[in-house]
Formats: sequence, C-alpha cells, structure tokens
Amino acid sequence: MGRLQIPKGSLCRALRGALPCGLSSVGLASCSGGVLDPLGPVGAENATILIDSAVIMLAIVVPTILLAFWVAWRYRASNPRGEYLPYWSYSGRVEAVVWSIPTLTVMFLGGLIWIGSYELDPFRPLPSKVRPLEVQVVSLDWKWLFIYPQQGIATINQLVVPAATPVHFSITSASVFNAFFVPRLGSMIYAMPGMVSQLHLQADDPGQLLGISAQFSGDGFSDMQFQVKSVPAADFGAWVASVRGTGPVLDRAAYAELLQQAQRVPPSTYGGIDPQLFLAVANQQIAPGPGPQPGGPHHAGREVSTSGKD
Repeated sequence: MGRLQIPKGSLCRALRGALPCGLSSVGLASCSGGVLDPLGPVGAENATILIDSAVIMLAIVVPTILLAFWVAWRYRASNPRGEYLPYWSYSGRVEAVVWSIPTLTVMFLGGLIWIGSYELDPFRPLPSKVRPLEVQVVSLDWKWLFIYPQQGIATINQLVVPAATPVHFSITSASVFNAFFVPRLGSMIYAMPGMVSQLHLQADDPGQLLGISAQFSGDGFSDMQFQVKSVPAADFGAWVASVRGTGPVLDRAAYAELLQQAQRVPPSTYGGIDPQLFLAVANQQIAPGPGPQPGGPHHAGREVSTSGKD
C-alpha cells in the first residue's frame, strides 16, 4: 500500500486552526467553576490579584526568555559582528538592569499583596446595606455541619444562602485542622479545633457552587465536599420555612452521632437546633472527635513520631 501523503500547506493550516481552539478550550475548562470564574466580590478581588500577579511576573519572564534567544543568536560563532570581550568584568548599565528589575518586581508584587491582604481581611465585614446572614460552620470527620442560628435550623453538607446578601461565617473544627473553601466565592480559611475563624463572603447572583475541604484530614478527605446554593431572597425564606420544624433536632445527642467518622455523607437538614451547641463545640465543652487513628488498617491521617508525640 502507498504511504498517505498530506500536503504541507494543508497540515500547517490545520495546526494554525487547531492551536487557538485547543488553547481556548483549555482556558475555558480551567476557569469554569474555579477561582477565575468568581460569583461574588471577594472571589472577584481574589481573581484580580491572581491575574495581576501573573501579568507582573510574565513581564519579567517573557523578556528574559526572548533575551536569552537573542543573545544566543547575536553571539553565535558564525556572526562576526557579535563583539567578543573575554576580559570584560563590569558594566554599570548591566548592574542597574540586573538589580532594578527584581527590585521593581518585588515592590509591585509586595504592594499588590499588601493592599489585597488589607482589603480582603476575612474578619472584615463586607460593605452592604443588607444585614449579613450568620452561619456557624463545624468541620467533622468527614462532613461539614452548617448551623443557622438566626433561623434555628442546620444542615449537613449543604449550604444555602440568599443572593446579594453578605454571609458571616464562624468556623471551627471538631476534629483535626481543616480548610473551608468555596473557590468561586474566594478566601480559603482554616477550621481549627478550639478556635473560631471569621469569614465574610457573598454570592452576587443565584447559582450552584461547590465547596471543598482544602486541607488533608484523613481517609475521607477527597469526598469531604458540600453543595452551595445561592438563591433569591424569597426562595431562601421559603427554603427556611420548609426546613424549620421538620425532621430531627440538632441537640447534643444528635451531634454525638455526627462525631462518628463517616464518608460520602449525603446532604440532610435539621428542623431545630440547640442554640448553645456551636459555642460548646468551639470551647471544647463537648470533646472533639477522635480524628484519623494511626492504629487502623486503612489509616491515612496523623502519624505517631518515634518520640511518641503526634
């Protein structure tokens, strides 16, 4: 059989057409549903800082790469016009360029990060004329508990918030360290046992988002995700009314069951709560969960050091 012949011009045209489409597909896939596809003001500021930082660094990286190719071409052995100075040792202009560019880069990046860190302080309330929604968050093995103290309800692995309304999260852990993160809303923050972290977020528009655990915490870490639903204010009120008074009550006995380790826990709701439960968990008046155990056959969490300390 004869070998298939492809005209070179056709191949080049095909590659030129396929490359932009491929790059666009990769870009869209990487942005959709992630930090570069924000749904709220904090997420938008985080994405801006990320893009600005990348642009500042590319302003250094790209010219450096191009200059390396230019030097190799300019001073190739076959180019007699490339001046060769074997005894050259110092140039004030070269020194100025070598030191000024990194200095300016550090200044620009440092200023960008400093301003962003101040404006996006997780403890700082978001400016809004709407009263914030209070949500208390407890990280468990391996599930998320959301308590709505103002509404008197609670949920497991499901966070429902009204759109265009600031949400004030009080976050703690009933086990090992964890990290609360909704990529499209921004600002990942740690959930720590015996402490309460504060976080202010907002979803500007209705939508369904993904929340994740961003800190390895044992066997069930990879499935420790939760649903985030941003709904219109009227729909949020209707959802609260449908949950309140129905189903079990989240008291200390029900919470003791939640402390048991479980993986891939489906979303569920509690029609009533113990109003002092979150404070009891945060202050460790209720003993925390055991956490990943090193003696188990499927252990994937903490290890015991040779000195006998965790």
